[in-house]
Order: sequence, then C-alpha cells, then structure tokens
Amino acid sequence: MTVRAFFEAAKVEGVQSPYDTIHLKILYPAQIPDQLEKSTKIKPANPENAPFPVVILFNGLNCDAQQYQWLAVKLAERGLVVVLFNWITESLPGVISLTPGIDLEKMKPTIYRTAPTASALPALLAKLEQLQNQGVLAGMLDLQRIILSGHSAGGIVSIQNADPRFFPGVAASFSYGATNRGLLRIGYEPGTILALPDSLPMLLMGGTRDEFMVNSTELYGLSPGDATTPVIRTFQEAITGGRNDTYLVILEGANHFSIVDQPDSTTLGPSLDLEATQSQENLRLLMGEIISLFIDTHVRHQPEASQLLEQLLNTVNPLIKSFERK
Repeated sequence: MTVRAFFEAAKVEGVQSPYDTIHLKILYPAQIPDQLEKSTKIKPANPENAPFPVVILFNGLNCDAQQYQWLAVKLAERGLVVVLFNWITESLPGVISLTPGIDLEKMKPTIYRTAPTASALPALLAKLEQLQNQGVLAGMLDLQRIILSGHSAGGIVSIQNADPRFFPGVAASFSYGATNRGLLRIGYEPGTILALPDSLPMLLMGGTRDEFMVNSTELYGLSPGDATTPVIRTFQEAITGGRNDTYLVILEGANHFSIVDQPDSTTLGPSLDLEATQSQENLRLLMGEIISLFIDTHVRHQPEASQLLEQLLNTVNPLIKSFERK
C-alpha cells in the first residue's frame, strides 16, 4: 500500500509563545491515480480500509519524530493513520527540549489519576477532529479507535493516558522502554510503581540492554537491577489484567534506542545506553510485526491476527527473551 504524508501545526493552550506550537506529520494510506502521479498536490487517501484507526506516537525526550518514521510507514501500510509530532517547549523549569508533553504537576501523588498527564494530547485530538471535517482525510478517520503509543518518556505518556475517563476515543496503547515509576522529587516514596489505567489493551516492550533504564534508577529510589526489572515490575504491579489483552515482551539484545532509527549522537541519551547485541534492523522488524498484530487483534478485531500474534510470541525466537500476558 502506498503511504503519503502531509504536515500540520497545532497550538497548545496555556503555553507561552513561541513554545506553544506543535508540528505534526500525518502519514496515511494513499491512492495515486495516474494523472496525479507527477502532481505536487496532496494525494487522496485510499478509501479501501477507511475509516482508519489512528496511532498517535509520542517520541522520547529529545528524540526527533522522524526517527520513528520507519514504524509509522509500516503501520500506515497496514491501513492506519499515524501522527508523528515535534514539540519544542519547556519540559522542566528552565530546560527547553524536544518533548512528548508530560505534565509533571499532574503526576504528583495528590493529583495523579485525577487528571490527564499528556499536555500535548488535547491539541492533537482537536487537530484530528479538524482533519475529520476537512482535507484529504475528511470523513475517513475512526476517532473511536485511537491508539496511544510511545518510546521512553513518550511511552509513559501513552500508557498513563490510555484512559477512557479522560479520552473516550482511545482504544489501546503500546510502549517501548517505558515504566511507570514515581519520581522522588515530586513526592513519591522510593521504589514506587504507580497504577496505570487498566480497562484497555496494552502492550509493554523492553530490552535486555537498556542501560538508560538502569542509569535512571536513582531518580526513583530503586535498587539497581538489570535493565528489564522496571518494565517487568510495571507489568506486574501497575496493571491488574484478567482479560488476556495486556502483554509484556522483553527483547533479547535490544537497548533503549532499538526502536529509534539512527539515534542522535549529539544528545545525551544515546551515550548512556549499551550497545545492542542483536541487529537493530531485525529488532525493529520484530517490534513492528508485534505492534501491528497487537493492533489488528485488539483494535481491529481480526481473528486471524490473534492467531498470528500468539504464534509469533510463543515460537522460540532468539530475539525474544520472554513474553507474558494477563
């Protein structure tokens, strides 16, 4: 399936200019009639799989959205619309960075779970409503089947806000390299794992070489363990489960940036990581397939996808260290 993209911008209410603008790239399944092949106009969407479920992908801190385009293209090829975005704003007091938009004030013990922690999400959803009413995707979006997804801090945003109480259109979430630990400096006791919303399908993924996860344990008062302990504890302690639609997949040899295409060596993050011991290309291919089948199973409700996902996760594979579901 042909994939094309267009760009948009959205304003975030309550944020001071010039840091109040999000820049979006929307990828979609396209239809390219012969007469438009050489046209510079935005190509029409392919109505074959419409209305399209929508994936919103929250980047890791200081990770450019373009680094996740490989995944966005793969998902759009399967009949999904994918939103990538960049937002440069004050992520911490006095710190300007590329952020997925995580509201630390809303994460404090007295507030958490009473309000959303995703400061960019309302603006993104408003833009999707606008796109549903005009433009190349008008009438083709399924805004009752929105999947929140992300990497690292963006993964935290996705799993914390997959809550129909705040965002009724959200249908599922997935993350890589993300855990739901309570920061000491905003008032949590050492070692706290925070509860997650638990009414929607969720896929948590992590890697055995995620040194970034180990290096951040002091921020949460956790005892140093291996790279997978925080992700495993999130699966075990933050989610009740019971519907067999919550997954934990640990990838052998994957590091914190295995989901990223060409990590940016000029930012601090990659320098804190270990080298992956498996092919990053092969790891991304596997991640893309797991994510796609998870969505096809639990959002698009395709029976054959459920069987394929079960087979993929239960077959002996040197890239999969462990798999759990509850």
